[in-house]
Amino acid sequence: MTSQNTAVSPEDITKISGLGHSFTVSKLLLSALEVGVFTAVANSAEGSAETEELRAATGLHARAATDFFDALVALGLLEKKDGRYHNSTLAQTCLVRGENYRGGFLDGANFVLYPAWGRLTEALRTGKPQAEGDFEEMLNDPRARQTFLAMQDALSSPLVPQLLEAVDFSGFRTLADIGGARGNLAGLILQARPGLTGQVFDRPQNAEPCAEHAKALGVDGRLEFTGGDFFADPLPAADVLVIGHVLADFSVDERKQLVAKAFEAVNPGGALLVYDPMPGDEPHLPALVSSLHMLVMTPAGAGYHPGDCEQWMRVAGFSEVTRHPLLLGNTLLVARKPV
Repeated sequence: MTSQNTAVSPEDITKISGLGHSFTVSKLLLSALEVGVFTAVANSAEGSAETEELRAATGLHARAATDFFDALVALGLLEKKDGRYHNSTLAQTCLVRGENYRGGFLDGANFVLYPAWGRLTEALRTGKPQAEGDFEEMLNDPRARQTFLAMQDALSSPLVPQLLEAVDFSGFRTLADIGGARGNLAGLILQARPGLTGQVFDRPQNAEPCAEHAKALGVDGRLEFTGGDFFADPLPAADVLVIGHVLADFSVDERKQLVAKAFEAVNPGGALLVYDPMPGDEPHLPALVSSLHMLVMTPAGAGYHPGDCEQWMRVAGFSEVTRHPLLLGNTLLVARKPV
């Protein structure tokens, strides 16, 4: 066997190095959110701060503060002019805590996903989740539950416009979101479709957060909450059932069971909407990464092919299944129940 020397370009070396160090970029952003860099800048006089001002506001040690802030400048998240830091337009719009904050998923990623992904090799070798803590314990801890619910909001909010475009809700009167957390997706749909009333079905610990969130969204008179267990309790009846970011948490047999229960709950002529990361025939990195989230976070979850879910739906009795691509590596399947 002969060996052949293959030239490696500087671009190739840079690419490999960049891929291997991508975790550093992620942690720069996650830590910036954790210590409140962008919010501190926004709250500073004239919306800018010198290094010492920003260091004091974020509680950072003097040794690395300047390098840290300048790294955020290099990432395009901060801007630096005349020795003062300003938020970039993106950071000011999305990363300042308040009504328009869009970092809810990133907060959870920092405390849960980032440590779990650090043990990805172990998960790949054993097939076992690597996240610390218990789901029920998390739901019973108000602070941890708040972080979890903010993650769910951040995942569902961007999908609502596409759901509204993909599904004609005009012929429906009732909607039930199965595993809807504190009702963010259902509430936003109800905001856009005044003719609908809705129900959220999830763990009982989310009842009070759902009531508070529904009031904040202005749909508290039209959105109710039912506490229960997906597998032990019947699902609420409605014209439209939504099961989003739920099936991927469970095994194949459990997914089939939930789809069958959904068929029983959907009113005749109604529809089941399922969305999840669904890696298809071609490698799609966002969907595959989302699937690997399930590996490190759940005992049996994973992404799944949309064709598999379509088969589960048809076996359950649904017809006219259509597919719709969504943001963040998701796919939406819409299945109709015969009249």
